[in-house]
Amino acid sequence: MLSSKRALTFGAGALASALALAACSSGNVSTDSGSGGGGGGNVTLNLATVNNGQMKDMEKLKTEYEKANPGTTVNFQVMEEGDLRAAVTADVASGAGQYDVVTIGAYETPQWGKNGWLVDLTPELQSDAAYDVDDILPPVRDVNTFDNKLFAVPFYGESSILMYNKDLLSKAGVTLGETPTWQQVADAAKKVNTASTAGICMRGKPGWGDLFAPLTTVVQTFGGNWYDDQWNATVDTPEWKEAVTFYKTMLDQSGEKDPVSYSFNECLTALKEGKAAMWADASVAASLLEADDSPVKGKMGYAHMPVNKTEQSGWLWSWNLAIPSSTKNKDAALKFVKWATSKDYIKLVGEKIGWSNVPPGSRTSTYEIPEYKEAAAAYAPITLEVMSSVNPKQPGVNPQKWTGIQYVSIPEFQDVGNQCAQLVADYIAGRSSVDDALSKCQALAQAAGDKQKG
Repeated sequence: MLSSKRALTFGAGALASALALAACSSGNVSTDSGSGGGGGGNVTLNLATVNNGQMKDMEKLKTEYEKANPGTTVNFQVMEEGDLRAAVTADVASGAGQYDVVTIGAYETPQWGKNGWLVDLTPELQSDAAYDVDDILPPVRDVNTFDNKLFAVPFYGESSILMYNKDLLSKAGVTLGETPTWQQVADAAKKVNTASTAGICMRGKPGWGDLFAPLTTVVQTFGGNWYDDQWNATVDTPEWKEAVTFYKTMLDQSGEKDPVSYSFNECLTALKEGKAAMWADASVAASLLEADDSPVKGKMGYAHMPVNKTEQSGWLWSWNLAIPSSTKNKDAALKFVKWATSKDYIKLVGEKIGWSNVPPGSRTSTYEIPEYKEAAAAYAPITLEVMSSVNPKQPGVNPQKWTGIQYVSIPEFQDVGNQCAQLVADYIAGRSSVDDALSKCQALAQAAGDKQKG
């Protein structure tokens, strides 16, 4: 994942495979898998990962690990995201043991840990002072934990922030603080909006990882959420209606044309080309806006995600490394996972590839490295602030039964979120009413919630 533009969008096929395999599995795959590779002899680790820049950097640097660990070969199997999810889900759910290390998202980790599909990393990590598990950003630890056990460790992570073109806002006489409200942002967007420049660009493309990534955080800060503490769906509530109506009104008044065709990439391009003045989205986007080839480098301002009733409203995502319970090379796999998510690895990336390429959002100490602080001066402080302050255990006004912000960590949510996102997109596009969209979404959400009861 380069950012949430792809991290949260994966096909229904992967979910169907997971549910089918989970139904066939006892759910009791042993977490005390073989410890081959820990002693002498040669071992080959098969690592399944996603095809993006950060993971390609790890593949480039694997030779450093292999030199330091003679006899160990790390075989990278790099796939497009949809293919990765389908292949890894099928492997870990069936206990086939094809992979020794897998790249998974924060959405999967607690579910797979609960199912017994992953090795509990807690004892080894906590006993290794050099690894310093407490250095991992607490919210990122939380989303990778189930039953007080850490089943995956972050390779990198992100939250969401408000990004704005300082020149465009200044010309319109608009100023924004570091913690704006959504109403302040909507008012600013109206003042900045012109025939050629949208006041704000927001995701409207259907998909639980497209439209619903930011919209769920808007719903939460307006006081709503997907479920109450009894797994009763709460989509057809005044809070949801207020949030969704606000989102559409803001886009109608000041947003990009045809918002249902916009997600991460489209808004990124709009901001770079001066066709949009503001954008609330993944924090990793700041590094792209500040890249050497970006026409808006040095012209951007950054703030916390806008709020209404809560103190914070940023989302939280991480790509993580985990070890399937079915591996026959547990010790060797664990050693590699610790290396690839360590403080030393982060420094290695900076020294060998470049400090702007350092995996963000995983460790507090990353933001104390002088070279990284200089390379990422425009966006590193706000990223750390937001990622440290979001609360995945209770991102909204009321307590919730799951850990996660812009998603519900149950297998059914992927399909529910995708269908509901299409319903809301139809409302945004003027093809249906808000009441019709939310009542249909309520029924979908309730069917999934009923499966969690009892």
